[in-house]
Amino acid sequence: MALSPIRKKDKVMVLAGKDRGKQGEVIEVDHVKGRVLVAKVNMVKKHAKGKPPQQPGGIQDKEAYLPIGKVMLVCPKCNKATRFKSGSISDGTKARVCRSCGEMIG
Repeated sequence: MALSPIRKKDKVMVLAGKDRGKQGEVIEVDHVKGRVLVAKVNMVKKHAKGKPPQQPGGIQDKEAYLPIGKVMLVCPKCNKATRFKSGSISDGTKARVCRSCGEMIG
């Protein structure tokens, strides 16, 4: 099984678009459609009808999906956007390793 480049709760940086350079945590990954949902990035306006007991209607801000190719994993140690390489731990399981500093990522 190949290592997934981006997983839930990873810190990523946006590479292109209106939010280029922003960093955030991945909320959800859709591998079938090739997109990710990142917290506080790619905010859009959603017009919602009110549901009286739960919430009022109006214009709400929410995150929209980004193509998975427009985000890059951020290393927790060196805090830079980096590609990763596949490494293995002593017990034989695979792990993602930062190419610049060699630190294991998540």
